[in-house]
Amino acid sequence: MATFVDRVVLHASGGDGGNGCASIHREKFKPLAGPDGGTGGRGGSVIVEVDPQVTTLLEFHHSPHWHATSGSQGMGNWRQGASGADLVLGVPDGTVVKTKDGHVLADLVGVGTQYVVAPGGHGGLGNFSLASPRRIAPGFALLGEPGEECDVVLELKTIADVALIGFPSAGKSSLIAAISAARPKIADYPFTTLIPNLGVVQAGASRFTVADVPGLIPGASEGKGLGLEFLRHIERCSVLVHVIDCATLEPDRDPLSDLDQIEAELAKYGGDVGIEGGRVPLTERLRMVVLNKIDVPDARELADLVRPDLEARGLEVFEISAVSHEGLRPLTFALAQLVERFRRETVEAPPTRTVLRPKAVDDAGFTVTRQEASGKLYFQILGTKPERWVRQTQFSNDEAVGYLADRLARMGVEEALFAKGAVAGDEVVIGAGDNAVIFDWEPTMLTGSELLGGPRGTDLRLENHSRPTRVDKRKEYKDRMDAKAEARAELWTERTAGVWTDDDPDGAPAAGAPRADKGPAASPDATGTPQGS
Repeated sequence: MATFVDRVVLHASGGDGGNGCASIHREKFKPLAGPDGGTGGRGGSVIVEVDPQVTTLLEFHHSPHWHATSGSQGMGNWRQGASGADLVLGVPDGTVVKTKDGHVLADLVGVGTQYVVAPGGHGGLGNFSLASPRRIAPGFALLGEPGEECDVVLELKTIADVALIGFPSAGKSSLIAAISAARPKIADYPFTTLIPNLGVVQAGASRFTVADVPGLIPGASEGKGLGLEFLRHIERCSVLVHVIDCATLEPDRDPLSDLDQIEAELAKYGGDVGIEGGRVPLTERLRMVVLNKIDVPDARELADLVRPDLEARGLEVFEISAVSHEGLRPLTFALAQLVERFRRETVEAPPTRTVLRPKAVDDAGFTVTRQEASGKLYFQILGTKPERWVRQTQFSNDEAVGYLADRLARMGVEEALFAKGAVAGDEVVIGAGDNAVIFDWEPTMLTGSELLGGPRGTDLRLENHSRPTRVDKRKEYKDRMDAKAEARAELWTERTAGVWTDDDPDGAPAAGAPRADKGPAASPDATGTPQGS
């Protein structure tokens, strides 16, 4: 069962944004008080952060799939949806985030350093946020944007001051156990370390860390053995210590050839490629040679024999025995001096500056390209805003589709399509990949919006917001009274003219007709008012 993992593939997906709400506010005496749909909440993001309590990527080896929570949808009465919580994943200090093809996305060094792996989606706007003087009552809302899905590679590069390198069974684990409190596996039979080990060494007032990486063999830079898997752990070390076995029983090995082969593998392995703030190449790091196992008589003689040749190359040489601890104290103080020298000569990286990159004058925010596939012509539109607008559009709602057409037209997409030679009926693709939306283009003037009876989103019941003034009420009352008086006078005129006295054939007056024998009581005066009344 794996206990140490320094490279994993992380499958992360951000949370989806909540959908917006389409709602009309209702209360007593205000049955249609305008839109009140709230905006959906934003989806949570997946973030990797350096955690000092984490020393391995083992957790992501067993659970590589991580998904942030989604935002909730908006609600009526202007209530906004809750945003999803960000998912923060702790990683060791020195973790590098890369794409699958090796492109470096972030170098996480320092406690608290973060990188957003998969951002969450935006929440959809409710119809209250979509309302405008021309669109008083939108009957639609925007959908929440899906969260991004991303597959990244996490590589752990151990942060140490000194790296112990050499062939398997050269005594590296014994050495780190002798000079520090680290307790790696040590045995009296040949084997190689399977995982890197770290130890802290105190030499006088200086303190530094030492890393013991698995043994290297010829061809390690090409993937042979375990060297390629762990060479990344020496990229951040300031001092490289060649631990050479002077008591090896293999006939084709000697200290000089071992040193040459290890140096050749380091030269082939670049390291730190693509990481910002570049470091000193491995071939230019401070070096030291340690001739180990001099407690064996033949090994001591071999060490005395090759030492002049190594010093002639400009290398500092120490003869030690990790078993008897001979020569360890001078070695640790020499290592402390090299580490302090590297720290003094290393220029500290300046603080990150805030760089403002304003939008270019001619940057339209999208691109329109003319494409042809299988003899079929189409136009592809790429851009952050158009692609997000398409993802947030509910195509089952004609008003929402019209709103999308208006937004694209205002952005200048139609002019760009005309400039590329597009005509009505041509195929247009917005986006790329499987999430692209394909439709037959019709310019806005031909979409039939003029047949809707008015501008999109309007409601005749909500357009008249004026209230009559007192003067208007008095005038309306006077006009109504004058109309009643005129109607009453017209009735009496018709009665006087005999319009209502339609006698039957027998000569009897019609029912309800005025009688002529009643005298003046039944005849009106000159003003039209009945006499005697």
